[in-house]
Amino acid sequence: MKRFRIFILLAGLTCFSCEDFLEEVPRDELSANQNFTLPAHAYNAVNSLYRNGVPQLFDGGVYGGAEAIIGNYMSGFFDNEYKGQEVHVQHAQQLTLNGNNLNGYLGGIWDDLYRGISRANNAIKNIPTTPGLTDAEKNRLSAEARFFRGYAYFYLVRMFGEVPVVTEPYESLDNLYVEKNSVKEVYNLIEEDLKFAVNEGGLAEVSMANNGNRVTRGAAATLLADVYLTMSGYPLQEDRYADAAAMAELVINSGAYSLTTHGRDASGNVVPQNSAYNKLRQGDASANEYVFFHEYAVGIADNSYPQWSYPVSMAQHVAYALTNGAYQPVNQFLWGYDPENDLRVQEKQYYHTTLTLENGEVETFEPSPYFWHDDEAMFETASSGKDVVMYSYSDVLLIAAEAKARSQGVTADAVNYLAQVKSRAYWKQDPEQIRNELAAMSPDEFVEEVWEERYRELVFEFRLWFDMIRTRKYPETSANNRGEIDFVDLVGHANNWGKVFEEKHLLFPIPEAERQRNPSLGAQNPGY
Repeated sequence: MKRFRIFILLAGLTCFSCEDFLEEVPRDELSANQNFTLPAHAYNAVNSLYRNGVPQLFDGGVYGGAEAIIGNYMSGFFDNEYKGQEVHVQHAQQLTLNGNNLNGYLGGIWDDLYRGISRANNAIKNIPTTPGLTDAEKNRLSAEARFFRGYAYFYLVRMFGEVPVVTEPYESLDNLYVEKNSVKEVYNLIEEDLKFAVNEGGLAEVSMANNGNRVTRGAAATLLADVYLTMSGYPLQEDRYADAAAMAELVINSGAYSLTTHGRDASGNVVPQNSAYNKLRQGDASANEYVFFHEYAVGIADNSYPQWSYPVSMAQHVAYALTNGAYQPVNQFLWGYDPENDLRVQEKQYYHTTLTLENGEVETFEPSPYFWHDDEAMFETASSGKDVVMYSYSDVLLIAAEAKARSQGVTADAVNYLAQVKSRAYWKQDPEQIRNELAAMSPDEFVEEVWEERYRELVFEFRLWFDMIRTRKYPETSANNRGEIDFVDLVGHANNWGKVFEEKHLLFPIPEAERQRNPSLGAQNPGY
């Protein structure tokens, strides 16, 4: 009987081939042929994009700040107290960066952006054939993926110039070495992706905060407006101002967004503690003003920005073990604000220089970002879940004002868009007077007025360096004429560390490790 049972067992085993027996089925992850077989797989693929690619540039540790800040260090207008150990800050400020000494730092940015692109490519290819998704879901999820892919390429082309355009997921070892595409070809893909998101994606027409914190049509149109504005400047110098205005006005006319207003007392006077800027600081992604933001949640993805709102010397007074002025505006930057009439530069609006202790004593320090201050996190929990703005409605208004003036002249609409931003900042001035002064300007004067407000208003969205390279202008300020900004040629001008900008500094060097990994990348960016 025993021999008979052994015979049956051996006969049964011969029914299976060695290949079947040894085939490994992964249980902790999906294999390629298992993925995108359920609607949840498509949603998960897109959800990952909210944490990969460009959003990663807005994360960061307490010492080095967010990677998105690197351009503003290059401008020379911002400092970091830990720059002794964070060499990317020093090399950026001193304009001594190259593909070797910032290989790791710039390589991290390159990796983050291409990782986001790779995940987006995977989603874009497979969402249309995922079973169980409605056509509306396929369009919307594809639009979100293409939004993030276009956003990543927008950062890459502005930072590094010519870069490889990869639009298919890597599913084999074929074609690993990809050559660089021209700047124009990169922008062509960006435009194609974002036009799909705006026109064909069926994205929601509400604000992001009212859409479950997901990408909206307004976010896609805002990004595309910024792309068109940038394409109109250097290096392409295409006249896409009318397109930029059209996209920005699509957002404006949607009715989904508005500027946060100041709190006022019974006499109609602004209450500084309840100003629009403090409302935005205290709120978690203002429902109507934040067009696109980076979402944080305590215990899941903590926000490091409050630690950058105080210098190192203040750590002893707060709940955090460490603080760092990783984004401290230097005096030359603050000179660009009118100290009497611009509310943004008043104490505890955009910036602060004092901390009142429990015993009533007042500690003073160098101007630091108050906009990121979080009361509960700083003094109680040492954990913040405040969301961080990446595109605001004020940015939309300023894009529309500049693009409108460039394409149609100083129209009533252009004046209105700029006046909305200025009137909120210059809270003591009559809004009608502001409009009249703007309407009397020539197109060139008006555009420079827009540049000034972008300099002052969008400081926490890190627009300054990108504005400098698209306009090729350096914003020169003076201690004797505070609130006045002269725009002079960028190349040949010294930054606030005494280092002279050269043509090569208009792009970052390609990380040398990338050139070694991919010999098809070819030559380093000129001058490096």
